[in-house]
Amino acid sequence: MKRQAMTTLFLAISLTMTIPLLLAEAGPVKRIGILAFSEDSRYSDSTRGVIDQLKTEGFVEPGVMFIKAEAGRNKAKAAEFIRQFAEAKLDLIVTQGTSATVPVAREIKDVPIVFSVVYDPVEAGIAMSWKSSGNNTTGASTKISMSSLLDSLIAFAPVKYLSVLYTPGEKNSEAQLRDLQNIQATYRIKIIPVPINKKEELPQLLPEVVRTSDAIFVTGSTLVNSQISMVVDLATKGKVVTVTHLEDLVEKGVLIGVCTNSYNLGRLAGEKAARILKGAKPSSIPIETLKKFDVILNMKTATAGGFRIPPEYIKTVTRIIE
Repeated sequence: MKRQAMTTLFLAISLTMTIPLLLAEAGPVKRIGILAFSEDSRYSDSTRGVIDQLKTEGFVEPGVMFIKAEAGRNKAKAAEFIRQFAEAKLDLIVTQGTSATVPVAREIKDVPIVFSVVYDPVEAGIAMSWKSSGNNTTGASTKISMSSLLDSLIAFAPVKYLSVLYTPGEKNSEAQLRDLQNIQATYRIKIIPVPINKKEELPQLLPEVVRTSDAIFVTGSTLVNSQISMVVDLATKGKVVTVTHLEDLVEKGVLIGVCTNSYNLGRLAGEKAARILKGAKPSSIPIETLKKFDVILNMKTATAGGFRIPPEYIKTVTRIIE
């Protein structure tokens, strides 16, 4: 395929290649960079939603070029992609996840940025407020009502002790812990913070966490998410409920998810991207969450752990993973 005809680039880019070089002969098209921190399905689903929404809004080939980069959980690789995006003088950058959005927003101030799959952009320092970022960013957030999550959890099983696996320094992970701590008195549930700074700590800490907990909440910690099979395996064997706000973690074995739909979130971010491409400033577009949450139940995990599922609870479930 000739370079002039490459209106869509999905790049597993070698760092020996540069995005500006690839775009040198692109011509007068809208050039949109998309950066995800990892290959997690929530990011790819959201990216698909962004692109589908932009196509619905009239931003289609050959007038648009999408350049997708995925950093493989590598901060140095992400930084190199960000440098290349900055040099490429793109028309718009779409970021997937807090770990991708924070450095992009910090380094690039002259290109509009639309983020998706970010839990709390204000807490993370990306935006000044939900109404207006006050800068070159806007986007769609995965923030959910932790009251809704706890309501779903206690409808499934009695919970007095909820351990929260999080990573200090990861803003979204810390924000989710704080949101749960703020409502623990109302629910009479003791929130137990479990800080995980490196993956080697998990096998050391998990047996005690399982022994002393009724349930485990898995935050958006990149570190914890990379070890989710271990978390689910030990918790399920100990008949401890696992719960999260991220749908791809339920697909990977977490028992219960109260989640935003990543594809629909991408569509919401895509609406904002389209407005920017039509001339709006990012700071004039409010940051939003989806109005509806999905309740997802992993039936494989339920069966493996011998969990009893209340008949009334099943009525609240919007998706079952068999």
